[in-house]
Amino acid sequence: MAEPHRQPAVPVPVDGARFLIVEARFYDDIGDMQLAGARAALEAAGAKVDVITVPGALEIPTAIRIAFDQTDYAGVVALGCIIRGETYHFEIVSNESARALMDLAVNHRLALGNGILTTEDMEQAIVRADPKQYDKAGDAARAALALYHLKQRKQAR
Repeated sequence: MAEPHRQPAVPVPVDGARFLIVEARFYDDIGDMQLAGARAALEAAGAKVDVITVPGALEIPTAIRIAFDQTDYAGVVALGCIIRGETYHFEIVSNESARALMDLAVNHRLALGNGILTTEDMEQAIVRADPKQYDKAGDAARAALALYHLKQRKQAR
């Protein structure tokens, strides 16, 4: 089944707001592509970017919470890649990391873009991670930027 492929929106400037990228480096080649895509999207909007690296997707939500306890970031992008294996572990890591990110975003009103890939194989992961193909990390960064702008509009009222 083909995925929709749309052109990224023109970035709305964020005037140097500081964003956090938390990346799980389980697959370095995928991580390199994801980081490049997310960083490019944030920097195109004029954001300052900090990066934290954790071992796997399950550590991302905890790292975000710790980082936000120390610094007031404008938004955050979660990056990682979970490829289905032969055991139930895929479902646990995929579901629990997504649930924890959603809990953080909703409970703390974080401008959070979830760029954790969940794929059947490495080929799917590469296509989704590559900034020249689907650029899902760039999409996650643009989602965080959109939520940041929504928060700014709400606070301006």
